Amino acid sequence: MRSAEFWQLTIDCHDPARLVSFWAPVLGYDVRPAPGDFATWNDYYLSVGVPADELDLNDPTGGADRLIDPQGHGPAIWFQPVPEGKSVKNRIHLDVYAMSREEPYAARKAANAAWVEELVAAGATILKVLDEPEWGRYYITLADPEGNEFCVG
Repeated sequence: MRSAEFWQLTIDCHDPARLVSFWAPVLGYDVRPAPGDFATWNDYYLSVGVPADELDLNDPTGGADRLIDPQGHGPAIWFQPVPEGKSVKNRIHLDVYAMSREEPYAARKAANAAWVEELVAAGATILKVLDEPEWGRYYITLADPEGNEFCVG
């Protein structure tokens, strides 16, 4: 079977710019610049026929809706605007880690708890905390500003 030459993670949302500004620092990603000589993504989308009423032309980011890993290791991410809202639990989600999972439980718990405070301040919501010290597990399930679940572990 042939493997993909390239792949990206696509996340449906209402406000791509908001999620770009939330996820870029969480993942250590950069905002992907518009292609070619286009100053903004909105300029590019208009040039390929996307109707203006489907774009947020007042968005100060110019329609920034994509992230890239500056190290080139992780997938590109596209925040695709869709009209419908999220209605059920995600079937796929991101797990992010404040530090190596090989570190001692107490250190991971403290680092994760501190990071979760930053994430909540940036617009995330805590959904669930799993604290099982006997198994060395401490995970927090959160939702990003549009309700997409992710875990800090």
